[in-house]
Amino acid sequence: MTVTPGGKMNADDPLYQAALGAREKALALYSEFQVGAALQCEDGTMVTGCNIESSSYGLTICAERTALFKALSEGKRKFTRMTIVADTEELAAPCGACRQVLWDFAPHLQITVANLEGKRMSFSLRELLPHPFGNHLF
Repeated sequence: MTVTPGGKMNADDPLYQAALGAREKALALYSEFQVGAALQCEDGTMVTGCNIESSSYGLTICAERTALFKALSEGKRKFTRMTIVADTEELAAPCGACRQVLWDFAPHLQITVANLEGKRMSFSLRELLPHPFGNHLF
C-alpha cells in the first residue's frame, strides 16, 4: 500500500480544524469514541460530520457517512478530500461500511486520518478498498 509519509498535520489545515470541531459534537454515548470528519467538495465547500451512537448499536452512524450524507442531501456530488480525526495513538482508518459508501459516491477520494496530536497518514480510497463492489460490476 502506498501512503503519504506520516508526520504531523499542519495545524492550520482547514479540513483538520473542521474535523477536530466536528469530533467535539460527536454523540458517543456508549463507546465514548468520538470521531470527526471533514469532506471537501470539488467546489471548495466543506461539510463536516461526527459519529452518532444509538442504544441499538447497529443503527449507529460513523462520522464519515454523516459528512457524506449531509453533502449529498445538499446536492453536492463531487468530492476531493476527507480528513478524519480520532483520539487514538494508532491512526484509525474508516470502517468497511464507510469505505463501501464512500466508494459508491466518491471513488477518487483522498483520505487523511489523524489524531489529536496531529499525527497523520493519507491514502487514496482505492488503496483502502482495493477490490470494490460497485455499479461497475453491473
